Amino acid sequence: MSSDYDRPRADADATACSYTDYETKDHAADDVPATGEGADGIERDVWAALYQVEDPEMPVSIVDLGLIYGLDVSDGQATVDMTLTYSGCPAREIILDEVEEAAESVDGIETASVRLVWAPDWSIDLVTEQGKEALRDFGMSFDG
Repeated sequence: MSSDYDRPRADADATACSYTDYETKDHAADDVPATGEGADGIERDVWAALYQVEDPEMPVSIVDLGLIYGLDVSDGQATVDMTLTYSGCPAREIILDEVEEAAESVDGIETASVRLVWAPDWSIDLVTEQGKEALRDFGMSFDG
C-alpha cells in the first residue's frame, strides 16, 4: 500500500543517542547535592538565581530536587554541574537553557554554562527537606 503523505524518514547518518552530548565529572556521593550553603558574593547570587529555576513538570526548585552537583564562578563565568532525574528527560533542553539564563541574570556573570554530570546517579535521596515538602504539597508521596 502506498501513501501520498510525506512521512518523516530516519536520518541515515544518525547514530543511537546522537543527540546526547554530555560530560561526566566525578563527584563523591557525599558531595551532592550542592545547595550553595555557605556561599557568598556573586556565587551566593547565582545560587539564589538557581533556586528560582523550577522543574517544568512540578513546582520545585532544581536545587531542592538535588539536581545541582556543583557551581564554579570565576572571572564572570559561571559553570554549573548538574544532573537530571534520568538521561532521557524530555525537558532537558528547557532546564539547561533556564539554568544558564538564571546564572547569566546575575550582575557580574557574563556567561554561564552547564556541564551535565551523571555520577553519582540521581535518586530521591538527593532531594532536600524543603524539596520533599514541596513535592508533598504538589501531591507526590515518596515516603516508605
